[in-house]
Amino acid sequence: MGIATINPATGETVKTFEPLTDAEIEAKLALSQEAYRSYRRLPIEQRAVWMKAAADIVEQESDRFGQIMTLEMGKTFKSAVAEAKKCALVCRYYAEKTAEFLADVQVETDASQSFVRYQPLGSILAVMPWNFPFWQVFRFAAPALMAGNVGLLKHASNVPQCALALEEIFLQAGFPEGVFQTLLIGSEKVAGIMADDRVQAATLTGSEYAGASLAAVAGKQIKKTLLELGGSDPFIVLETADIASAVATATTARTMNNGQSCIAAKRFILLEEIADQFEQALVEKFAALKVGDPMELDTDIGPLATPDILEELDDLVRTCIQKGARVLYGGAPLSNSKGNFYPPTILSDFPPGTPADREEFFGPVALLFRVKNIDEAIALANNTPFGLGASAWTADKTESDRLINELEAGAVFINGLVKSDPRLPFGGIKRSGYGRELSIQGIHEFVNIKTVWVK
Repeated sequence: MGIATINPATGETVKTFEPLTDAEIEAKLALSQEAYRSYRRLPIEQRAVWMKAAADIVEQESDRFGQIMTLEMGKTFKSAVAEAKKCALVCRYYAEKTAEFLADVQVETDASQSFVRYQPLGSILAVMPWNFPFWQVFRFAAPALMAGNVGLLKHASNVPQCALALEEIFLQAGFPEGVFQTLLIGSEKVAGIMADDRVQAATLTGSEYAGASLAAVAGKQIKKTLLELGGSDPFIVLETADIASAVATATTARTMNNGQSCIAAKRFILLEEIADQFEQALVEKFAALKVGDPMELDTDIGPLATPDILEELDDLVRTCIQKGARVLYGGAPLSNSKGNFYPPTILSDFPPGTPADREEFFGPVALLFRVKNIDEAIALANNTPFGLGASAWTADKTESDRLINELEAGAVFINGLVKSDPRLPFGGIKRSGYGRELSIQGIHEFVNIKTVWVK
């Protein structure tokens, strides 16, 4: 796929972009290195001034940026505006907390003085996805730039205007030229950039395949990577749960961002005693959702980002149905639309061997499973190659303690929606990736944790 803005609601190609030439890539790498030499020496207080300015820009112009996001990848305009405003939060968080997070840590040893000092690494390559085209970038850029690193953004090829707007924000905020640059390139250029000595590390949010490819290239160069990959997050509902609250949250958890989120709840694991009640209520909630023009404020679900994503989701659903799964709601693409629209869908009663066992359904499709007890719930939740997030619902403290301790995930939310928060680390285990974004752990991912010992 070329670098282009293609409206997923209509299929119209709005604008195309020429990828950078090798000479242009070289110039940007050189500029990045030159910018780092001086930027790394600036005090945190100066970086914070610029980061707060970036927060003001993205917040004040959230409608404009929301329109770009909706145009390029189809999320509802109201959720796109909310995404832009959330970016302001992470900017202000790191502007305020970096001095504390990177302060020297004194350690008593046999030296007259010994301590740990945190220093930047250099140019960091960020390979970012289309589904949260602003938030994913800001949660990398805010800690990385505040730590004194410089950023090189290789964004998804279907959100080029988002990518260019992000560079514009940092320049407008006052960051020196070269501190944050967008590279309009195809994925075939990533390996060469990763191999360049001027690039010190990389972060990627995306598919398992993309993450493995980047990690393999980085491994040959002995360069650090942080990977946030796919998920097939469980949403467990036990007998003592508040069913009304669980259903309301489940609806949001499965359909937010048109169902295209790594941390969306995808597998709903229900205790038999409450399964009928939950199913009926979830069908009612899904039936009330409006699918349509993402720019309209009353739209709940817009189009999927690309025709390929629509086709892949439809193939997974049809395979499940052909193998015997039951359709409770939805189950096929909208036939009367030029866009990539797929309706909210609920499937249940899966026989063994369907894609529901192992695959990630990247769209508004809820997979419902029934279990007899908490032991079966935990075993089913963990029976996946992924381990990103998990939501579990119970009013029993003993049950919640077991779920917290035994669920194999980077994040466990009890009686709540799995979400990213600047104050908490975010990341997965198993094939959902490694490393952590956000909080103090996130800023420590791309620094030299230097031991200092003075006799």
